[in-house]
Amino acid sequence: MTTAKQSDKDRVVIFDTTLRDGEQCPGATMTFEEKLEVAELLDTMGVDIIEAGFPIASDGDFEAVREIARRTKNAVVCGLSRAAHKDIDRCAEAIKPARRGRIHTFLSTSPVHMKYKLQMEPDAVHDMVISQVTRARNHTDDVEWSSEDGTRTEFDFLCKCVESAIKAGATTINIPDTVGYSVPEEYFDLFKRVRENVPNSDKAVFSVHCHDDLGMAVANSMAGVRAGARQIECTINGIGERAGNAALEEVVMAMKVRNDKLPFWNNIDTTMLTRASKVVSAATSFPVQYNKAIVGRNAFAHESGIHQDGMLKNAQTYEIMLPETVGVKQTSLVMGKHSGRHAFIHKLEEMGYKLAQNQLEDAFVRFKALADRKKDIYDEDIEALVDQEIAQSHDKIHLVSMSVVAGTRGPQRATMKLDVEGKIMIAEEEGNGPVDAVFNCIKALVPHTAKLELYQVHAVTAGTDAQAEVSVRLSQDGRSVTSRASDPDTLVASAQAYLGALNKIVMKKQRDAGGDMPKAAAGH
Repeated sequence: MTTAKQSDKDRVVIFDTTLRDGEQCPGATMTFEEKLEVAELLDTMGVDIIEAGFPIASDGDFEAVREIARRTKNAVVCGLSRAAHKDIDRCAEAIKPARRGRIHTFLSTSPVHMKYKLQMEPDAVHDMVISQVTRARNHTDDVEWSSEDGTRTEFDFLCKCVESAIKAGATTINIPDTVGYSVPEEYFDLFKRVRENVPNSDKAVFSVHCHDDLGMAVANSMAGVRAGARQIECTINGIGERAGNAALEEVVMAMKVRNDKLPFWNNIDTTMLTRASKVVSAATSFPVQYNKAIVGRNAFAHESGIHQDGMLKNAQTYEIMLPETVGVKQTSLVMGKHSGRHAFIHKLEEMGYKLAQNQLEDAFVRFKALADRKKDIYDEDIEALVDQEIAQSHDKIHLVSMSVVAGTRGPQRATMKLDVEGKIMIAEEEGNGPVDAVFNCIKALVPHTAKLELYQVHAVTAGTDAQAEVSVRLSQDGRSVTSRASDPDTLVASAQAYLGALNKIVMKKQRDAGGDMPKAAAGH
C-alpha cells in the first residue's frame, strides 16, 4: 500500500494490461511460460486486475489466459473481447477457472472509427453496445465496457453509450485515449462532464486507459483520476501499441511521492517495481531506456560533479524518492568525466583506499584523463588506476610520452620519452612488432640485463574501450619482480608495466648496494 487508507473513495484500482496491450507492441510477443511468469509476479506485487490476453486471437492466447486464470491467487483475471458474441463466449470460457474473472469488451464510438472501421451508423453501434454488455453479463457479474477512441467521440453520443452500458450491466466504464491524442485538462474535463451528465454514473467504476503518442499518458491518467476515475489501465515499462501505454511504475510512484497533490492509494508493493521491469524487459526482449523514470538504469545514478557533491551531503538535494522504495539497492554515483574530486574521494574511501594528498591529486588527474577516453568507468578501472598510482609513487623512471608505428608494412617503430631521475631522455627503436619496439626503447634509454620472463595482457572490464591490464615479470641476478599497469591503450600499459618492473629492480639494486641508477643512454 502506498499510503495509509484515507477512505475507500480514494482507492485507485491498478489494472495491468502488460500481457494484452503490452504484448501487442510489435516484437514484444511472449512465450506461454514467460506470460505465466509475468502474471505470477503481477499477482504477487499487488496488481488488482490482470488483463491476461485476447482469448479469441489464437489458441495459444486462449490457453495462456486460462492457465493464468487457474493459477492466479489474488488478482481478478480479465480477458478482452470484441463486440461479437463468439468473442465474448470464448473470453468467458478462458477466464472460467479464475477465482474472480472479468470480461472486458469494447466497441468504437468515434465518428472516424464508426465510418471507416465499423462502417456502421451510430444507432446501430449503440444497439451493439447494449447487446455485447448483456451477453457478457450473462457469463459474469464483472463486466467492463470500453468506448474505443473515446476521447475523439462526440460527447452526447458517448454519454448515451455509457448510460446504456451501465444499464445493461457494465460495472466498469473505460473511456480510453486510444490514440494518445488528449491533453490533461481535456481528459479531466471529459471525465468530469461524463460523470455529471450520465444519470447512473454512480453505479460503475470509471477507468482511464491512455496511450503515450504525445508523451502524456501518465499525466492524462492522473488527470482522469483527479476527475473521479478510480481505475488506471497501465503496463510495466509502459510497453504497448505504438508509443506505448501509461507506465504502471510511474502512476504508482506519482501517487506515492506526490500524495499531497494526488491523495490516492493503491495496493502495489513498490519494492517489486524494478524486478518487474527487468522480468518484462527480458520476456519481451525490449530494453528499458537508460533515462526511463523510476526503473531506468540512470533513474538513481548521478555523474555530474555538482550533483554528486550534493548527494554526498544530503540525498534529498537531487533525489525525490529513496531508491529502496522501488527495489533499487542504493543510489549510484557514476564515475565519469563530469565527476568531481569529492565524489572521487568518496569512491576511493568506499573501495578502502587511503592516499596521501599528492597521490590523491595525481590519481584524480589520471582518472579525469581516463574518463575523457573511456565512456564507462567501473570500480575495476579505478582500482587498477590507483594501484598503479601507488606503485609508481616512488619510481625513479617515468614515462613522459610515446608513439608507435605499427601495421602490416613494417618495420614497427616506437619513439619514447622518459623522465629518468629528473632528466628527460628520448629514443627511437625498431622491433619485431610494436611491443618489442616499445621494450627496445626502454632498453636503449635505461640499459640493463634483466630478462623478460612474462608478458601477459587481459581486459579489466568488458567492451572495446576497456582498459588493458598488462603484467610483466623481469628477472635479474636470480631475482624476479612483477609489475602490472592499466590503460585503454595496450601499448602504453605495456610500457608502464615494463617500467614498473624495471623500477623495482633498480630500487632493489640500490638498496642492496647503495649505488646509483644505471647510467641512462644518451638520447638519439
